[in-house]
Amino acid sequence: MSEESAQPYLALKALMMPRDTNPYGTIFGGVLLSYIDQAGAAGVQHVMRSSGWPMQPTVTVGLSGVEFHEAVYVGDVVSFFTEIMRVGRTSITMHVTVEAERDGKTVNLTEAEITYVAVSIDGDERCPIAIRGE
Repeated sequence: MSEESAQPYLALKALMMPRDTNPYGTIFGGVLLSYIDQAGAAGVQHVMRSSGWPMQPTVTVGLSGVEFHEAVYVGDVVSFFTEIMRVGRTSITMHVTVEAERDGKTVNLTEAEITYVAVSIDGDERCPIAIRGE
């Protein structure tokens, strides 16, 4: 892995909108989980490119350690940063940190670990393959 891929990577940035609120006026946790999964996938692609690995499809196989630290509000501009936790033969686990800037301060909102597996796709079949292309 290159040194660049070992640094936190800004994988996604999104403005939180009213359509994504729960009855209490904050953003649904499920909306954040969807963004976290997208950010993790973008982080995996970044790692593949920067490490010189072949670009191949990956699928989400697990999400663990989700912690919601602070509520997310309409109007928050939320940043999703990824870092590599582990690389296996067919999988890569990313840590996703979710932050917003409020009143000039960075607020840690949520974090999670997501595991992705590289796959070959043949019709409806997905078979794990070496993530580094080895």
